[in-house]
Amino acid sequence: MEAAVEKRYNKWIIVLSVAIPLVVAILFRVKLRDLGFDVKPLSFLPPIYATFNGLTAVILIVAVWAIKNGKRVLHENLMKFAIFLSVLFLAMYVAYHMTSESTTFGGEGIIRYVYYAILISHVSLSIIIIPFVLITYVRALAQRFDKHKRIAKITFPLWLYVAVTGVVVYLMISPYYNF
Repeated sequence: MEAAVEKRYNKWIIVLSVAIPLVVAILFRVKLRDLGFDVKPLSFLPPIYATFNGLTAVILIVAVWAIKNGKRVLHENLMKFAIFLSVLFLAMYVAYHMTSESTTFGGEGIIRYVYYAILISHVSLSIIIIPFVLITYVRALAQRFDKHKRIAKITFPLWLYVAVTGVVVYLMISPYYNF
């Protein structure tokens, strides 16, 4: 029966893993002002969604601690909260970029290369992590904990990296925001 639960969600995992990055990429380029909407830039959002990334990183670490200490219900609730924070981050990120011009990194020299290396790895892994999170979550829902644990060992460090580098990218570009 558990395999049937997992199989039922596989189509959704594929659809969401393709649709989310695609929709974000499209909406990233949409500017509401260009479509005739009179909207104010949501320039207050970057520090908020960077905080959500940082909080996600902390929640992930505490969730791993919880499961290693036999606190399964706490682990489950923390993981649901981490997913919720990631969804909120994504909604705010898209809203910001639909109402504001993108900020260009102004650093020069080696720091510029460091910034873009972190940014590229962050963005790439933020796309790659989507199916990993969904598969890991579905395996837990299906109570296939042996398979859940195996993929979680990959999902956790990738997701943690994405959350932490999201904060690093924000901190590096924040001096260049035009508020």
